[in-house]
Amino acid sequence: MDKKDYGNLYLCATPIGNLEDISLRALRLLREADLVAAEDTRHTIKLLNHYGISKPLISYHEHNQRTRGADLIAALKEGKTVIYCSDAGMPGISDPGADLVRLARQEGIGVSVLPGPSAGITGLVLSGLSTDRFSFEGFLPRNNKERNDLLERLAAEDRTIILYESPHRLKRTLKDLYKYLGDRKISLARELTKVHEQVLSLTIKEAQAYYEQTEPRGEFVLVIEGNKSLAKTFDFEGISIKDHILTYINKGLSKKEAIRLTTRDRQIPKREVYQASIGIIEDDSGDQD
Repeated sequence: MDKKDYGNLYLCATPIGNLEDISLRALRLLREADLVAAEDTRHTIKLLNHYGISKPLISYHEHNQRTRGADLIAALKEGKTVIYCSDAGMPGISDPGADLVRLARQEGIGVSVLPGPSAGITGLVLSGLSTDRFSFEGFLPRNNKERNDLLERLAAEDRTIILYESPHRLKRTLKDLYKYLGDRKISLARELTKVHEQVLSLTIKEAQAYYEQTEPRGEFVLVIEGNKSLAKTFDFEGISIKDHILTYINKGLSKKEAIRLTTRDRQIPKREVYQASIGIIEDDSGDQD
């Protein structure tokens, strides 16, 4: 079959809580589709049933995406219209939808997005924190080293930070955030768009205390204030690489993070910055990768 006869893949944003938060275009195309793929068919069937839509429904998630992805590509090559829905919100964000898009693009299959709700953006807007610039990180890694490395980098992030977290890991995450980022402003949003929607605006330390007394329930969007001490890049013209590194260390950052930021600021090889850092502090074992 010629590529012009291929079907189209649509990524359909679905409600994050309130089932009325679905676009008219999305409903029309769901009714017209040949096949609906879903991260969790139990979630998507509720949406389809609510609007009286009956379509073939198959699962596509991180545990079957290799084999099921090939099945979906085959259906698209047969000229079928396929719609992919995540559990809630925008497909491709913290779910395997991004891999399906890559597969389709590689095969020359048309891809479109049916835009709509996103928990991260909704939580950001509700937070009251700066929306001018932000960094979306999704879920923190579970692996301790990867998690600690990311948190160390986030300590120097001057943009607003958006994280997702589950209720049973929230307390650990708050503890880690306080350890690496200090006591910053944080917004904790849960049950977004639902009857019991809650948005708390606290500091990280206050949030820790609150959830020692209150059992976390529901999925969370955490919106965290950026590092204000680094909000404005200092003028490093005329200062040595060593003094540049020391400026960051004096702000409370680790040597490793100071090297990374100095490399970023000066746009020079990291090895050159690393060499200049030797002797600044007792621990000169930082990596040169």
